[in-house]
Amino acid sequence: MGERDAATGRVVIVMPTYNERQNLEPIAGRVRAALPEADLLVVDDNSPDGTGDLADKLAETDPHVQVMHRTDKAGLGKAYIAGFGWALERGYDVIVEMDADGSHQPEELPRLLAALAEADLVLGSRYVPGGAVLNWARSRELLSRAGNTYARLMLGLKLKDATGGYRVFRASTLRRIGLDDVDSQGYCFQIDLARRTIAAGLTVIEVPITFEERQRGASKMSRKIVLEALWRVTGWGIAARLRPGRRGRV
Repeated sequence: MGERDAATGRVVIVMPTYNERQNLEPIAGRVRAALPEADLLVVDDNSPDGTGDLADKLAETDPHVQVMHRTDKAGLGKAYIAGFGWALERGYDVIVEMDADGSHQPEELPRLLAALAEADLVLGSRYVPGGAVLNWARSRELLSRAGNTYARLMLGLKLKDATGGYRVFRASTLRRIGLDDVDSQGYCFQIDLARRTIAAGLTVIEVPITFEERQRGASKMSRKIVLEALWRVTGWGIAARLRPGRRGRV
């Protein structure tokens, strides 16, 4: 299996933030405790609540914490692409996606990283056996499950949780699938990168996680995000069906 058999190497957790001042310090502390040798990159989209300033203070006292300041709020996908580019330029071997609101449990990071020995991309999944969702409104869970079902039907994905944002990439995976033409921003960004990884012939596995609704701050979910996911997934699915010789590929 070549590179997949290699040691994990250098790890960075990429964590986008926008108005997460209440959550950043406790979640950063838990990340650092769970993976003391890993680095944490906070990608702040010019949060008006001072999240970026707090991130700078954390970085001043911990060399494993880095901060990227962006000038505007351009969406989750753009923030991750910027963070991925930063990590690839600096030679990290493994790049982790993780939310800053406490919904993803840092204590599960070692298990997700261990699963990378058998994969090119590890998805933290709420909807495989052993996964769980806590304290989420039933309407939000139904919307999430419906979105995943639609992605499976339109794109032929055999994934239970293609929209989840807790995942671990090999740097080689991100280089292979290409990031320059990724325009999706909300939940469909997660679907986009998963489908690209599968289409590249790489291995994606799902590992059960416990997702817990944020306790502080406001959700970033919006009608615009839902509609973007709907039309992009529909477009990808139609394009895949019309492409000669590409049946079953996304």
